[in-house]
Amino acid sequence: MGNSVIKIQNLSKRYRVGLKEKEAETLTGQISNVIKSPWQNLKRLRELNRFGDEDESVFWALKDVSFEVKEGEVLGIIGKNGAGKSTLLKILSQITEPTSGKIEIHGRVASLLEVGTGFHPELSGRENIYLNGTILGMTRREIDFKLDEIIDFSGVEKFIDTPVKFYSSGMKVRLGFSVAAHLDPEILIIDEVLAVGDFEFQKKCLGKMEDVSKNQGRTVLFVSHNMGAVQTLCSRSILLGKGSFVASGATDHILSRYLGTGNAGNFFEIKDGMPKGEGNQKISLRNILISSDKNVQSPVTSGNEFFISLNLNFNEHDFNYSERVDLRIDSQLGQRLLWLSSRIEDRVDLRSGKLIFKIPNCPLVPDEYVLTVYIHDGIELAHWLPAVTTFKVEDAKYFANGLQIPNGQTNIIYPFEIVQ
Repeated sequence: MGNSVIKIQNLSKRYRVGLKEKEAETLTGQISNVIKSPWQNLKRLRELNRFGDEDESVFWALKDVSFEVKEGEVLGIIGKNGAGKSTLLKILSQITEPTSGKIEIHGRVASLLEVGTGFHPELSGRENIYLNGTILGMTRREIDFKLDEIIDFSGVEKFIDTPVKFYSSGMKVRLGFSVAAHLDPEILIIDEVLAVGDFEFQKKCLGKMEDVSKNQGRTVLFVSHNMGAVQTLCSRSILLGKGSFVASGATDHILSRYLGTGNAGNFFEIKDGMPKGEGNQKISLRNILISSDKNVQSPVTSGNEFFISLNLNFNEHDFNYSERVDLRIDSQLGQRLLWLSSRIEDRVDLRSGKLIFKIPNCPLVPDEYVLTVYIHDGIELAHWLPAVTTFKVEDAKYFANGLQIPNGQTNIIYPFEIVQ
């Protein structure tokens, strides 16, 4: 392993949350707000920058985080939602400024943090490749040399001269990763966004990251809730928790520590200051209850009925019956075990803001599992929350027949229903 290419010392980032102006109910009040807004905005900016002040509106996304990354190293960054992973990568990618601390980066950085990051929607895929390459400091000749390889890897050659605004989320991810990985950056930063792609493309991405690190000596920072991918790709990982540095070391050791501190509770609520997740937010998740009772929290047991109840927010959305909710249940190492979708029934009415999945016979052995939520508004991805929470399945007399489930065996063929 070579010299340090990234050195972070006491890095902190804070936000103020919940600072929302009251909307005036009268025309006079609205005009008054417009007149006062420059002064109010300046006042709010000063409040935000008073570093020493602490109150309930202050949210530390990162606090006093320090670590180094060596040349050619593939570093995994793991932690629960709200741990500060995405904030850290945005600072390293120079998308946002830190509140305090010091960062040293030696080399060109290419990052893929969100679907479509770095793309101009009005330009074609081909034009965006040249745009991104130019931003990275490459010459047109260098980009020309890589162009065919980038297009072939992305698999979007049929649409390469189509404006990116017409691309699906998966197409944007394919092209974005291909551009980031092939335009010769010394440092490649990849967030959980890869999970939007299909299984085959994820395998290609993991293989490419392994190639650029081992064979080309590039440095990779990889954030993922897929613990299997982290375990395969990263020799070393760091663990973040509530914005703070928790531990660093061999990936197997860090994964064991992380999985041992998971949230085994079966109720999860989105709160102010938490990451919003991906998507247009026209429909968003408010909370989830995973329980053997659809109304109150109670243990989920192997072989017995349980419910996954979701409460949703509708934000600037015209309901048209094409909305759907997909749920994915994974093992703690990222192995997909169950996929549930409201598409099994036509015209599911979500206008009540509540959706309940009923699984008649829990096919999962006693263990902790990870739940990912996808909400679609009918056209686009509205809200995607990877590994939004974990839940625990407890042991029981399987199907009341007096037998226990054999360890390590899982069956995923049992049907489920949607009840409202």
